[in-house]
Amino acid sequence: MIFGTIANLAALAIAGGAGFFAFGFSRGFVRRRLRFVDAIRSPGIPVLAAVVAGLVVLPLTLLPLVSGLTACVVGLGAGLGTRSGVKALQRGDIVVR
Repeated sequence: MIFGTIANLAALAIAGGAGFFAFGFSRGFVRRRLRFVDAIRSPGIPVLAAVVAGLVVLPLTLLPLVSGLTACVVGLGAGLGTRSGVKALQRGDIVVR
């Protein structure tokens, strides 16, 4: 019983960390690489990014600690990160490296 709880907490931590990573990666990618692409400003692009990211992670659900929740959280993080990156570009918040 206690090992099931520990496994559930580990799976939840993995999902949270993966979502956080997906948010940061997609926001940075939009701000650095896609700043000159006009199509990124379309309102449907964050939804597309969320769906694609979720579908990319979906085969990993065959692993023991990765669940469908992880795929959903990664998709949500990627979509929100894309939207945040687009908002940063509209504000003029540009990263030059």
